[in-house]
Amino acid sequence: MLENTIHDRAAGAIMGAFIGDAMALGPHWYYDLDELRQDYGEWITDYTDPRPGRYHAGLKAGQLSQAGFILKLTLRSLVDCGRYDEADFCRRMDEELLPLLDGTPISGPGGYTSQSIRELWRQRVQQKLPWDQTGGNADDTEAIERTLSLAVRYALEPAQLARVITANTILTQKDATIVSMTVAYGAVLGMLVQGHALNEHLSGKLMRLVNKGELPFHHITGDNLQPPRPGDPDPSHAGLFASPDALLTPSYLAAAAVDPDIRIEPAWKASIVYGMPCAIYHQLPAVYYLAARFHDDFESALLHAVNGGGQNQARATLAGALVGAQVGLSRIPQRFIDGLEDSATLCNLADRLAAGVQPTFQA
Repeated sequence: MLENTIHDRAAGAIMGAFIGDAMALGPHWYYDLDELRQDYGEWITDYTDPRPGRYHAGLKAGQLSQAGFILKLTLRSLVDCGRYDEADFCRRMDEELLPLLDGTPISGPGGYTSQSIRELWRQRVQQKLPWDQTGGNADDTEAIERTLSLAVRYALEPAQLARVITANTILTQKDATIVSMTVAYGAVLGMLVQGHALNEHLSGKLMRLVNKGELPFHHITGDNLQPPRPGDPDPSHAGLFASPDALLTPSYLAAAAVDPDIRIEPAWKASIVYGMPCAIYHQLPAVYYLAARFHDDFESALLHAVNGGGQNQARATLAGALVGAQVGLSRIPQRFIDGLEDSATLCNLADRLAAGVQPTFQA
């Protein structure tokens, strides 16, 4: 595979996400950093077994969590159908995941079931509700963790990317702000797969897509966020989402990552600065910061995401996808692929998805 191609970047994004998920399997959800260091040492550098009594207990180093299982399910649907087919995705969830759950947190593949999937189980299995009535109120990154595969597949089609990520997200999370932030992450990932840089200019490029009607965000300001002048016609672009702010966050964090007067040292402490919890508004700032700061260094981005504690699995998954898209699969250290269980299957799925992303952009 050639380096620095759309194919390489697309496959790198998918494998980066799987690696991030598995890397945090052992040290997942330690909010006491002293306890984390006591159990895993001063610096985690590889896949680890979960400790007895912890989340994912009984699994082994290199295996995927339930979020990784769902990402794999989504990826298989995309590859088999050649596109996002909601009916196929929902059928797979009904047949391949929900029967393995019991509605409690400690159940199913990966040993732990997240809030939105527990709510989905109750609505689909217990209440027999149709899929268009299953969205819940979870405020975390659970939808991003599967829809990042949609972002890769539709990286060259931002309008379609926004539509399919929105449609898939509301199956489990219906809050408009959460949906907008999920779509924004997907739009960023799509731009990186194209070959754009995660820097202070990326948000401006995203805003131009809003102006063209390709991303469904409302805005009233002109170029470079300049205010309208008295007497100017109404510049509003009425989008599905209330504001474009979720598209502006990445460039602010990218600027902070290179500003010599703004230093988070060591970088894993981004989890403390932006917050260790699961909520999307804690996770995405740290993810964007790490992915911009270590844009050319997959290993450093991954390890700082994992060693930050708290919801490090989502942080590592999402940062892994962003940096994987920037460096490409060819520059992800081989040891992370070798240590991932069933990596040959995962690489094959990533390769097949990447083959469906046709290059039209010159970086």
